[in-house]
Amino acid sequence: MTEQLPSMSQRLEQLAEARAEVEAGGGEKRIAKQHEQGKLSARERIDALLDPGTFAETGMFAKHRTTFFGMDTAVAPADGVVTGAGAVLGRPVHVASQDFTVMGGSAGETQSNKVVAMMKASLTTGTPFVFINDSGGARVQEGIDSLSGYGRVFFNNVLLSGVVPQVSIIAGPCAGGAAYSPALTDFIIQTRRANMFITGPNVISQVTGEKVSAEELGGADAHMSRSGVSHFVADDDEQAILIAKKLLSFLPQNNTEDPPIVDADDVVEPNDKLREIVPVEGRKGYDVREVIAEIVDHADFLEVQAGYAQNLVVGFARITGRTVGVVANQPQVMSGVLDINSSDKGSTFVRFCNAFNIPLLTLVDVPGFLPGVAQEHGGIIRHGAKMLYAYSAATVPKITVVLRKSYGGAYLAMCSKDLGADRVFAWPTAEIAVMGAEGAVNVVFKREIDAAEDPAVKRAEMVELYRETFSTPFMAASRGLVDDIIDPADTRRQVAMALEILAAKRETRPTKKHGLGPS
Repeated sequence: MTEQLPSMSQRLEQLAEARAEVEAGGGEKRIAKQHEQGKLSARERIDALLDPGTFAETGMFAKHRTTFFGMDTAVAPADGVVTGAGAVLGRPVHVASQDFTVMGGSAGETQSNKVVAMMKASLTTGTPFVFINDSGGARVQEGIDSLSGYGRVFFNNVLLSGVVPQVSIIAGPCAGGAAYSPALTDFIIQTRRANMFITGPNVISQVTGEKVSAEELGGADAHMSRSGVSHFVADDDEQAILIAKKLLSFLPQNNTEDPPIVDADDVVEPNDKLREIVPVEGRKGYDVREVIAEIVDHADFLEVQAGYAQNLVVGFARITGRTVGVVANQPQVMSGVLDINSSDKGSTFVRFCNAFNIPLLTLVDVPGFLPGVAQEHGGIIRHGAKMLYAYSAATVPKITVVLRKSYGGAYLAMCSKDLGADRVFAWPTAEIAVMGAEGAVNVVFKREIDAAEDPAVKRAEMVELYRETFSTPFMAASRGLVDDIIDPADTRRQVAMALEILAAKRETRPTKKHGLGPS
């Protein structure tokens, strides 16, 4: 007698039940615990990130193949990670979201294979990759298979680097080797409920005797203000996802495309506010973000690493609808000097913009590189050289505006004409010189000052002479190092025109595998 096969309706019922089991993750109790901790579940995060109805999941029924230490009976829906593709603001992305309710989100062979599959799909389709991290770390029961999985993720992080944007959201624990994958991506968004470290507080206490809490060691504030690992801090998952959406809106899908032109503000009328923000006196501070707000569309500026190396401001904005990467000295913090941390911050941002065809707008008000034994021994030479290297290597349109002072090597490092700036504008307040007049006269006119009847009067006279000769934009303009001296009120129009003209920029460079920049 022939066995009767299940009908289509029965098959569909079985499928629906199987899907429901997987979508339940670790179960209602564990999801409720996530919510009690102020965290969303893995699937809720994906739903919040992607446009409604666009998520196409892959690997839903993937299972581990481990049999050690009781794993032969362990049930791990989707193996602790939800993967697939969807759209963010109408543009395709690939996404992976670790599920802490399933074995603590621990990463084993199958989970890593699923993540790598999404990364490869991003590479194949030229779409951004977003990885939402919430994991207790490597799945210890899987031993070397777990480590091997991490290695494949790292390898593909590097393959994707400079080809498609990679964004990591740290929404829970991210410890041990797992922390290296976010570090290999372009941007890290960390919530205040998340921690990230290579070795946790307990291990550190055992090895070094140092006592530190998880928050102090690897919390959002620690990685923003001290280590510089994180690029954005979010209060919770919802805010982290909003930041990710806004960030992606500025970026192209991949390195072969230009950023989208959206939400254009075509107003380029003179803005008298720009005449008032920057004090004429070189030693008076001000917030350069106020200058940025008056130049960019809708005063909308997404600052990157806002709490780290605050003497340099970097971030994304638009000018007449075109995405630009902004790099600006911040005179209200350390007078806007360049130091080790700000050089690393600035050079990394410049390299990202260059990789993804984002024009650079550099606003200059810099007294030099920070002097001091700690800076010299910390390697300011090689770190400062990163700024020189990044700007020199960048082939995207580069527009520089000297707002006030620009001295010494820092003048060069902030994208001078000699480092390939396509347009250099200077405000009438700009002072471009080897050093400030106060310091220069001690070198140039030391004998005259020492020999004078009244050294103080002579010194003041020499300071004024030096300023008139070198500390104005006219000398630099006469040498072709400044293209135009402009009314501050006209800055937005000048930059917008330059961006329009330079949109078709083409540049030939020597053929080579890659350069060897400072470490």
